[in-house]
Amino acid sequence: MTFRIFIFLYFLISTPFNTFCQNHKTQVVLLGTGTPNPDPDRFGPSVAIVVDSTSYIIDCGPGVVRRAAAAYRKGVKGLNPVLLNKLFITHLHSDHTAGYADFLLTPAVLKRKGPLKVFGPKGTKNLNEHIVKAYAPDFNIRVFGLEKGDSLAYKTEVTEIEEGLIYKDELVTVFAFSVPHGNWPEAYGYKFITPNKTIVVSGDCTFNEKLIAMSKGCDILIHEVYSEDGWSRRSDAWKNYHKNFHTSSSQLAEIANKVKPVLLVLVHQLIWDSTEEMLLKEITSRYSGKVISGTDLEVIE
Repeated sequence: MTFRIFIFLYFLISTPFNTFCQNHKTQVVLLGTGTPNPDPDRFGPSVAIVVDSTSYIIDCGPGVVRRAAAAYRKGVKGLNPVLLNKLFITHLHSDHTAGYADFLLTPAVLKRKGPLKVFGPKGTKNLNEHIVKAYAPDFNIRVFGLEKGDSLAYKTEVTEIEEGLIYKDELVTVFAFSVPHGNWPEAYGYKFITPNKTIVVSGDCTFNEKLIAMSKGCDILIHEVYSEDGWSRRSDAWKNYHKNFHTSSSQLAEIANKVKPVLLVLVHQLIWDSTEEMLLKEITSRYSGKVISGTDLEVIE
């Protein structure tokens, strides 16, 4: 018996940790890589982290549920709209939250297993309460009318967050950290630790050391960016706005050189009259690691 225990313990300590993780699958799906500009090829900002068949959505820009449905059609099972029940909001800019009503109501019509859990900065409860109030007639007809909808599917549990550990289940651990985004009083980035990946989502922000500290050595860094070439031809007012709210290509290259992610993913790309090729060149001329300019519905395994 002692020998058997010894063999078990030897196997336990000598087996690489990855062996215990290989039964889990982590995917990152870029549901929307857009900005406030209405580009029909880039829907509103939203990133999905899918572990096995469970999805965790960061931000809910315009079209988020339709994009999730499109990803589900492509084979990402965790993005079946009926399964969308966890949402993390980086900040309350309209392009990051204009799909909130859609995220709340459309999966509920499909009888989502509720309640919907929402995490976001101060003001998220106010947003939720006003959306719920605005759609109260719709709720009443769908739940108490001929549809006989599930009232729990329409329920939301909103947590207004602070920095630190904000969520944990058997598949992910989620940390929030504050980032500077112009004169927004609260804006956050998120760090997701899954059984086999560490993923950081910047949200909208300017250059900041806290993000660098939280991201060092991560597998995937998903970061917003603007093209310095395109920015150079903007008006002085817009130049001032963007340098106080967003991260330039050279700043992002500096961040990536310090973080050294396995993969850098560009989202919320502000390019204006420049090109995506020029944006990539601006970064890769200063950073030698692997980088991609993300597109809607791109799946990163």
